[in-house]
Amino acid sequence: MSSPSQLLTGLDRVVADPGLLPAGRIGLLTHFAAVTSDLDRGVDALLAAGIDVRCLISPEHGYWGTGQAGTGNDEDLDPASGLPVLDAYGLQGPELEDLLTGAGIDRVVVDLQDIGCRFYTYMWSMTDVLAACARLSLPLTVLDRPAPVATTALGPGLDRRCASFVGRFGVPLRHGSRLGGIARTIAADHLEHPVDLQVLDAPGADGTATWIAPSPNMPTLTTVALYPGTGLLEGAALSEGRGTTRPFELFGAPWCGPELTAALRELDLPGVRFREAAYRPTHSAFAGERVQGAQVHLTADAEPAGFDPLRVGHAILSTVAELYPDQPLWREAVPGRPEFIDLLWGSAAMREGIADRAGYEEILAASPTPIELRR
Repeated sequence: MSSPSQLLTGLDRVVADPGLLPAGRIGLLTHFAAVTSDLDRGVDALLAAGIDVRCLISPEHGYWGTGQAGTGNDEDLDPASGLPVLDAYGLQGPELEDLLTGAGIDRVVVDLQDIGCRFYTYMWSMTDVLAACARLSLPLTVLDRPAPVATTALGPGLDRRCASFVGRFGVPLRHGSRLGGIARTIAADHLEHPVDLQVLDAPGADGTATWIAPSPNMPTLTTVALYPGTGLLEGAALSEGRGTTRPFELFGAPWCGPELTAALRELDLPGVRFREAAYRPTHSAFAGERVQGAQVHLTADAEPAGFDPLRVGHAILSTVAELYPDQPLWREAVPGRPEFIDLLWGSAAMREGIADRAGYEEILAASPTPIELRR
């Protein structure tokens, strides 16, 4: 057990002082990456501390993080604790309310490892559960965690026409905030009904916790740092490196060539370097095909040097558009829905700006203003 001076998370605080959490039957919205500072599973630590956890509620990728993007839980029972695992991924409104009501709980407790990017979905799983709790008059507690990387907010807000599960509200694209602050913002400013919200803040400094990958394609802190920019490639007709050991660092397409790396190097972007690379993804875009492209590397002084992952994402997309005008740049759109790049960026400004050969600052200026976040 960690001493109070070592406590890093809201989970650690409850384990040390169970009285911080009101008594009652708990439904725990969590996943395997939510551990104590001693790397014990959160659910096991809470049960050992006498907390009456009745079920686990899982977000995207499932409790154990074994599902790829767009999938939920793959098991209905946690063997170690014997608790049922309720799959909340993809549920909102009445379906989510039915799940919570049927769980027979008095409070939802949220403990999720986030990465500080708007289109990473754990924040929105929490938001949807928070809204359902407000409608059900069910209290909710957030066990907060330090952000994995100490960063400032960057990027646009959200056009309401582009609201989706990769962006319910217009938090900055790289928000760099803790989930507790997001929950306070949503509860105070963006819910139709009041909610009984408790946030147990984490006393640790951002960037201090041991990194445990919370999803299959977020293996390292380098991935976390790059993802707000290279994650935009999911909206393009490119490989973003899924199906390799370096997702969101490797990128390309079978029709790219060495000229891509050369052109990106000429841009001399702060905090990153590009290396020519070829790879064969095991799944996702171009699975089994030889992909030619590049790997983006962070320099040792990336943040002090002015590293901006969104600028990196824009540079890759605009360079591909310029070098390969005969190839489709964007993923095929779903009829009746905004293009996926618009959902990721939060508006059509990135897509339209690249078509007009607009610079990064021009695109930002044409994008929605982000909302202010509480701490």
